[in-house]
Amino acid sequence: MNVFATDLPDVLLIEPKVFGDARGFFYESWNERDFVAATGVELRFVQDNHSRSRKGVLRGLHYQLRQPQGKLIRVVRGSIFDVAVDLRRSSATFGCWMGVELTEETHRQLWVPPGFAHGFLVLSEVADVLYKATDYYAPEDERTLLWNDPRLGVRWPLRGLEPVLSGKDAAGRPLESCEVFK
Repeated sequence: MNVFATDLPDVLLIEPKVFGDARGFFYESWNERDFVAATGVELRFVQDNHSRSRKGVLRGLHYQLRQPQGKLIRVVRGSIFDVAVDLRRSSATFGCWMGVELTEETHRQLWVPPGFAHGFLVLSEVADVLYKATDYYAPEDERTLLWNDPRLGVRWPLRGLEPVLSGKDAAGRPLESCEVFK
């Protein structure tokens, strides 16, 4: 596997070694030993999630405050623009974001550690997104950072589309009034 740094410390782009031929392809989507050796990050996943969304759906920006989740995200169908926002007040990159396109063709994954908000915009007609989480989903602990907060300035590639949002995501809070990490 190859590991690439991003604009945010601790958020990593993972490129697995893919073996392909006329029959198709094979790759290990998760190997704890190789991940630790390549990243130095030791973790334990407790939950796998799978979401399917149509073009223009924007999910996020989500985080859990008291039960923060690290997430290893990959796309197995379609493509998304995946975003992480640093919500660690003590970090030099507090309030900064990074975004990357993840697709079924590249097999790349994004490691978003605890302390970050996460969200994505579906670019293809349909996208299936799978992600591993380091803590359990706790709805009472979930927070939503406003996806279009001008202070963040996330450059979502909407290409003239109006994003499709859940009520929870449309009612997200701007960074200045969000609860954040120390």
